[in-house]
Amino acid sequence: MVRFECDYLEGAPLPVLEAIAKANLEQNPGYGFDSHSDHARDLIRQACQAPEAGVYFLVGGTQANLTVIASCLKNYQGVIAPQTSHIFNHETGAIEATGHKILSVETADGKLTAQQVRDVCQAYWKETHALFFVQPGMVYISQTTEVGTMYSRAEIAAIHDVCKEYGMKLFVDGARLGYALAAPDSDMTLADLPQICDVFTVGGTKQGALFGEAVVIMDEDLSKEFPYHIKQRGGLLAKGWLLGVQYEALFTDDLYMKSARHAADLAVKVYKGLKEAGYSFLYEHQTNQQLPIVTEEQLKTISQSYSVDHFADLPDGRIAIRICTSWATKEKDVDALLAFMKTLK
Repeated sequence: MVRFECDYLEGAPLPVLEAIAKANLEQNPGYGFDSHSDHARDLIRQACQAPEAGVYFLVGGTQANLTVIASCLKNYQGVIAPQTSHIFNHETGAIEATGHKILSVETADGKLTAQQVRDVCQAYWKETHALFFVQPGMVYISQTTEVGTMYSRAEIAAIHDVCKEYGMKLFVDGARLGYALAAPDSDMTLADLPQICDVFTVGGTKQGALFGEAVVIMDEDLSKEFPYHIKQRGGLLAKGWLLGVQYEALFTDDLYMKSARHAADLAVKVYKGLKEAGYSFLYEHQTNQQLPIVTEEQLKTISQSYSVDHFADLPDGRIAIRICTSWATKEKDVDALLAFMKTLK
């Protein structure tokens, strides 16, 4: 069985494992107060061209999301997010468990627009009894989105402008940030993010780390208080140097983006190959989460040899499946999958 259902099926690239093995018997201070973590923070700041940014390592994506959101909001505020977002659908109410409501917005393609954010804010502030409603206090988006679509630099900057107008923070969940930046239609680099949002994550779990996420904060006041939130919310790793070592390796010799480009190249191959074979897609894009549409019978046949994600049931009875590429995907497996799926058309 060859698996394509998600992008965290394997462990880590060899340089990451070698870095952990090399540091294994070192004695390092705990909780991220070690030289590896300090160096990794500096490497991320350099890659982002943000020397003053606060960089913090957390154990996983849900911990990062709930900790960032809880740290930004007052207790009567909520977070605006797409209805398809990870925090709304895939985190078991973690945000609500912190005491904050998700103000979900239905979108056409998984992407919030600046106008939708403005509409939510205007509706709230025009409300005669606004006191009785959850106040919008920040915006959450992800790059790429949960359906694989991707924001342009201008789209994120426009949302950020609305956030500044209404005194809100913009949080970009970058669990798949490298895969977005490496996609053929991307017009962004890591250095753009500090200019167009207040806080973002540089994903590790899905992009070559064994585990862990890096949170990058541009707001000085938020950055000062953030370590307390990490500890209180269960995101702090006692052996924090394990996170530092991994990010140190990922941001040495451009490994992070080299790995992302590998996944991006194979995603384009999946998209073009299935398109040529006559498959349609739930959303048209060329990022690492491809969502071709198949029949129930086709899915049964595919599932005998390949593991794919049953992503969505369509009104006509067909099914959108998710095929993911990652830093570890083998081109020969992609070629075999495409050849196999062509026989089903």
